[in-house]
Amino acid sequence: MGTFVKSCTQSVLKLVNSVSGLVGTGMILYSLWMLRVWYKEVNSFWAAGPDSTPPWFIYTFLGLGVSLCTITCFGHIAAETANGCCLSCYMVFVFLLVLLEAAATADVFLNRDWEDDFPEDPTGRFNEFKNFVKSNLEMCKWIAIVFVSAQASSIFLAVVLRALSPFRGNYYDSDEDYIPSRLPLLRNQVQHTAPYLGEPHPSPKNDSWNVNR
Repeated sequence: MGTFVKSCTQSVLKLVNSVSGLVGTGMILYSLWMLRVWYKEVNSFWAAGPDSTPPWFIYTFLGLGVSLCTITCFGHIAAETANGCCLSCYMVFVFLLVLLEAAATADVFLNRDWEDDFPEDPTGRFNEFKNFVKSNLEMCKWIAIVFVSAQASSIFLAVVLRALSPFRGNYYDSDEDYIPSRLPLLRNQVQHTAPYLGEPHPSPKNDSWNVNR
């Protein structure tokens, strides 16, 4: 029963963890598309002048997408191996990501001048993304809720899977687990050595020698 529950938990954790991977893949593809469009506009990095502001929004979007995909791959490995150390590291990474998202969300809703906290984007993609979110606010809310719920579920399932996985160090600290495997050998040794514990029997060669004598 425990093996079945553990297997189901691993499968559900992989499924829930895939949501972050899908979001990360979408962010990578969108950032590559924005980067391609920006290359066409400026032709090269230095065409806009040495004092121009770099496209921080595109690079930030790309970095977040790569981070999500990396955490997703690490989560799949941790779920497959059910290693306690890997699961703990995975939970820490997801928890830090949730804290970062919560801080960014709080800054947007509580700070009216939150746009001043970011540098100027020469590509204009940041304003396009902001306008897209405003025009599709309901859909973006549902996507954010599903994404955050998937992350919270990943942390919970990782905790459950870590609790279901036995700690391997206990098997090496105690010698009691090895006693049953040694008992048959001990019994065989006792059976083989039992005939030699009594008094030695006289040798037939000695009797025949005495008779002939």
